[in-house]
Amino acid sequence: MRRTRTINRRTHRLATPLTAGVLAAGFLALPGQAAHAAADVVKVTGSQGNWQLQVNGAPYQVKGLTWGPSVADADRYLPDLKSMGVNTIRTWGTDASSKPLLDSAAAHGIKVIAGFWLQPGGGPGSGGCVNYLTDTTYKNQMLAEFPKWAQTYKDNPGVLMWNVGNESVLGLQNCYSGDELEKQRNAYTTFVNDITKKIHAVDPNHPVTSTDAWVGAWPYYKKNAPDLDLYAVNSYNAVCDIKSAWQQGGYTKPYIVTETGPAGEWEVPDDANGVPQEPTDQAKAEGYGKAWNCITGHQGVALGATMFHYGTEYDFGGIWFNLLPAGEKRLSYYAVKKAYGADTSRDNTPPVISQLDIEGGATNVPAGRDLILSTKATDPNGDQLSYQVLSNSNYIDQSKQLVPMQATDLGSGRLKVTAPDKPGVWKIYVKATDGHGNVGVETRSVRVVPPPVTGTNIALNRPATASSQQTTDYGDCPCTAPLAVDGKNDTRWASDWSDPQWVQVDLGSRRSFNHVQLNWETSYAKAYTIQTSDDGQNWTTVRQVTDGNGGVDDFDVNGTGRYVRVNGTARGTGYGYSLYEFGIYN
Repeated sequence: MRRTRTINRRTHRLATPLTAGVLAAGFLALPGQAAHAAADVVKVTGSQGNWQLQVNGAPYQVKGLTWGPSVADADRYLPDLKSMGVNTIRTWGTDASSKPLLDSAAAHGIKVIAGFWLQPGGGPGSGGCVNYLTDTTYKNQMLAEFPKWAQTYKDNPGVLMWNVGNESVLGLQNCYSGDELEKQRNAYTTFVNDITKKIHAVDPNHPVTSTDAWVGAWPYYKKNAPDLDLYAVNSYNAVCDIKSAWQQGGYTKPYIVTETGPAGEWEVPDDANGVPQEPTDQAKAEGYGKAWNCITGHQGVALGATMFHYGTEYDFGGIWFNLLPAGEKRLSYYAVKKAYGADTSRDNTPPVISQLDIEGGATNVPAGRDLILSTKATDPNGDQLSYQVLSNSNYIDQSKQLVPMQATDLGSGRLKVTAPDKPGVWKIYVKATDGHGNVGVETRSVRVVPPPVTGTNIALNRPATASSQQTTDYGDCPCTAPLAVDGKNDTRWASDWSDPQWVQVDLGSRRSFNHVQLNWETSYAKAYTIQTSDDGQNWTTVRQVTDGNGGVDDFDVNGTGRYVRVNGTARGTGYGYSLYEFGIYN
């Protein structure tokens, strides 16, 4: 699976460090956590195409989820995982803070695929670059650290296996190319084998695997990492292709799938606004069932999966993948529960939003104006539903946060909110809850544009000057004053990083106006004035703003003069002032 886009999928790669000794001590007295006479023995047994994972001689199929909550919440969530039919969780890091999670997992009859993080982990766009041919300091550090933690936890009954690295074979393409990339990939997988041998030396009773982002990594492991007990791969929409790739690759080891689920942001088509079209709740739920069917369909080779993701984050990535954002259960939660054979017949299940439309269209939404959402939701249990609308600006400023919007229920499934006042592509989320801990969420993108203004823009393409401007060829600059009056919302004026700064336009003669529209870039003015002048020297203030928040400032104001300027007195950020458009209308 080659990824062209990434999202913030792993908020909890590493076990959360415990910052209070009291908290750590609390985990030492978990129920059922008596001393164990001997460590569990976990083995990959069998022969080519007829393998099995065994724990103390009994067959063990990995029915798992990746672990998102903090270590402190282990006792709270692990019983829920157990009720879902889950027997395994996967982590991305193992260190001194991991003991409470391993202990709690053991106490609840759950095992852990304990990860070790190697750079550049996480596939494209993640991690730092290591030279696996020459960086002996880094390699020696990891060769010492990982076996140390294997030695520390090898007798903990919560351990199922060790997992060295995550998506680094693919991720190395961010650091190298051509022949050098091939050398680094061979060096990395050789290094994984070196770590594997070290772990085996201190812990012969637990298998070692290594995860990557696509089966294209497996030839490197086949060549350079013969000591791995099994392979591992993260695969989402392409999960059903793994079986044929394994067969065609001539591999002689079984595998597990360490992340899977619905199609990711990098695997879906773009919508009308040019951003990835997020699958519906129903499609996501179906994605988990499909993935499990394909994994279990490769009998004797695929030994199970830890599907993605048992997380509670309520943000951009959390809505895409988490089974219980903010602790509320999605359709996907019940799909995984059903796939793993747990009883769902008496469950109260989530609302289903089968329709979410943007009245008037989603490609030309005026900033700061009314935005009407048309929804259709049903609840399989007949529960009364309540709604919330949220927005996200990830495709504008990479923020993952979901911001609640004040919504008015117009009846018949119609919800009215005020559109964001910053132009660009936003995601709008509608959340329906049933009062029983379940939630349905659907999302659409909207392209917010400056609202139309009645009248003529008398500043358009007129001569403009500024107190300062960025003239160097850097990023989307030069960003000179005339670019603020060129009628384009993708060019801008940008000032020096100091106060005050101004940009002004020469209307050519004394003109009257009754409306101003400013379209700020991210670096906006928190405080500014609109001023007029007949000579460019003596200025009259016709509007003062002290609470600017960026986006589009669109207001009626009466003024007359040959020159009109925006005079910024307090920046909203540490950068300079940056203005896409300065429109003056009559």
